[in-house]
Amino acid sequence: MTFELFVALRYLLARRQHTSISRVSLFSTIGVAVGVLALIVALALMTGLQGELRNRILGSTAHIYVWKTGGIADYHAEVERLSRFPGVAGAGPAIFGKAIVSSSTANAFITLKGVDPGLEGSVTDIARTMQQGTLSALDPTEGDEAERPGILLGRDLAKQLDVGVGDLVDLTTPTATLTPGGIMTRGRTVRVAGIFALGLFEFDSAYGFVSLDLAKRLLAREEPELIQLRVDDIYAARDIATQIQDELGAMYSADDWSRMNQSLFSALWLEKMAISITIGLIVMVGALNIISSLILLVRQKSRDIAILKTMGTSSRRVMGIFMMQGLVIGVVGTTVGGVCAFALCWVLDRYQLIPIPMDVYQVSHVPFVVLPLDLLTVVVATIVICFLATIYPSRQASALDPVQALRAE
Repeated sequence: MTFELFVALRYLLARRQHTSISRVSLFSTIGVAVGVLALIVALALMTGLQGELRNRILGSTAHIYVWKTGGIADYHAEVERLSRFPGVAGAGPAIFGKAIVSSSTANAFITLKGVDPGLEGSVTDIARTMQQGTLSALDPTEGDEAERPGILLGRDLAKQLDVGVGDLVDLTTPTATLTPGGIMTRGRTVRVAGIFALGLFEFDSAYGFVSLDLAKRLLAREEPELIQLRVDDIYAARDIATQIQDELGAMYSADDWSRMNQSLFSALWLEKMAISITIGLIVMVGALNIISSLILLVRQKSRDIAILKTMGTSSRRVMGIFMMQGLVIGVVGTTVGGVCAFALCWVLDRYQLIPIPMDVYQVSHVPFVVLPLDLLTVVVATIVICFLATIYPSRQASALDPVQALRAE
């Protein structure tokens, strides 16, 4: 143990005289610990929420959408061509439109998505999240009633319509058809082939999946409007989309998930930074407590400082004693706060102790994820702040004139 650390610990752990110094040091340590705990928990909350939303959005939608000027005449050829690009894990066609789905008890306005049942499972998580039925049941030849095409409904939508697998519902689209009786909308009675739960209220309450052929008839489309792509690395999606446009020419345009959801993730990032700065002020309060405790210690230990100087202790070593004391407070407070924060986040996330409305936040509970980089940043920043807080009172101690100090005694 160095001389500076030995003296600093003696001052921090004073028991007989000047016990107020120990109490102030204790409260300073607690202040730093509380600040670190609050900051890590806030960062874990925002990181967990952002990650949960990102994972659910990317599980419900494709990573890249590709359009072709003039339409996609042969989607099988386009899927094969796009699948050859490095990093592409799956591809499949899609048609989007609006429709009204009606049961005997209720009706709802939904987004209708036409897909190829054999390819959709490689693009989204729909096959993995089926609670009842299967994705392949969209093919009418797979069902019990071959004459009735199938539809997959979200869990919340099925609950709203009060239907289950095998029940019949009516689909009506706003696409107009000219008949001898006048202009009429298109409609079809379909059977519920399955119920899925993608985990996003937006999809589970307002999406219906049908086969590509049925979507073409209902929405009056002759061909798919786009090709969906899934990639191995979600953070490489933008580069892959750019590569597709560059290599396939001006007839193709591509957009990735980060650009399509840019406003959402930008808002989450801004909120994370705002919360971090706000709660980070608690750490600054702890640093101010360190300054006040060291100034108090310098005044109360002026006689000791004078004796040390007269015995040959340099001003630099005197300064190191008080810097060491501030660092001990900072390191102990940061360690205690970091350990408590990590344990608290683990318990809150593991047991899902904070439920929230899923229709508002898209998730059923508050997730907490502690990233190593966030933890390291908080620890390093806190220790640096605590060190900077020791500079003024330490310089004041090192500049103390021993003659004046002993005369005052």
